[in-house]
Amino acid sequence: MDLARHAHRKDEHLSLAEKFYQPVAASQFDQLRFIHQSLPEIAVRDVDLTTHLGPLTLPVPFLIEAMTGGSPRTGQVNAQLGRIAAATGMAVSSGSQSIALQDASTVETFTPLRENNPDGIVFANIGAGHTVAQAQTAIDMLAANALEIHVNTAQEIVMPEGDRDFHWLDSIGQTVAGVNVPVIIKEVGFGMAQETLAKLATVGVQYVDLGGRGGTNFAQIENFRRPNKELSYLAGWGQTTVESLFEAHQVPQLQVIATGGVRQPLDAAKALALGANVVGSAGHILHSLIKTDEATTTAMLLDWQDGLRDIMTLLGTRNLAALKAQRLLLSPALESYCRQRCLQY
Repeated sequence: MDLARHAHRKDEHLSLAEKFYQPVAASQFDQLRFIHQSLPEIAVRDVDLTTHLGPLTLPVPFLIEAMTGGSPRTGQVNAQLGRIAAATGMAVSSGSQSIALQDASTVETFTPLRENNPDGIVFANIGAGHTVAQAQTAIDMLAANALEIHVNTAQEIVMPEGDRDFHWLDSIGQTVAGVNVPVIIKEVGFGMAQETLAKLATVGVQYVDLGGRGGTNFAQIENFRRPNKELSYLAGWGQTTVESLFEAHQVPQLQVIATGGVRQPLDAAKALALGANVVGSAGHILHSLIKTDEATTTAMLLDWQDGLRDIMTLLGTRNLAALKAQRLLLSPALESYCRQRCLQY
């Protein structure tokens, strides 16, 4: 591995994620509707946002999703994210620690997530294909409460220097069995299908991060890095976050994190109603940090929590279990998708 080039790529990803940021996401949350209840018989103070992911109890169902690490600049971002997580009570996930497994000098660009958030919930993060020992090293690096293993075939295909061998399932199963924390299999923006989810379940996976299309678009980012930018036709590849949530209904034993194009509390409420235990955001949080500052971003995420309580109050739902019992109205496009994929909802 060319470590200097790898660190440069991390900085490049950060800049390009902001360059291609879209204020209005295409994750299809706008194609879902709640039914308003005029007599909810509840007070906002009655709403409980506590959620669970296996053995982990999260005070709020929000995750600061995996972003970065591996260079001085990205280490500064991780320090901010650690402080924001501590101030908001949100879980936070590291960016890929693969470089830190190769170059010990980059470890300090990841550890601020824990150093600035000593009592919070932190997820470690590595790519698929690593050994159990490497996975445990990544966990120990952050005293992590869980490990995300990202699967990113579409990104690698478009990436100029990307991998071309994707035999990952056996390695995932070995890591699930071999480490001492929950293992979450994470897509990076292309969504998950029921066939993928069923395969993961066969090797013992219990937790998935659907990473749907509609948020940060790594096909677009990696294609921009290609000299001829010739793979633009893959910019729309994959399932949206909402489509992925419907796919996940078919493998109900899995617990779900929904990420990809979450831009507001109403998006989060819809994802939770569709079965997610936790809702994550990366691009929108990064955009806020770049365009404003740490204090403003912290305030925004606290406002999201208040907004979710307000929406749940409008629906008369006191907790997330009651929210999941809500039925949403689907657009004709989503109805057609579910029908063609034979998805029950």
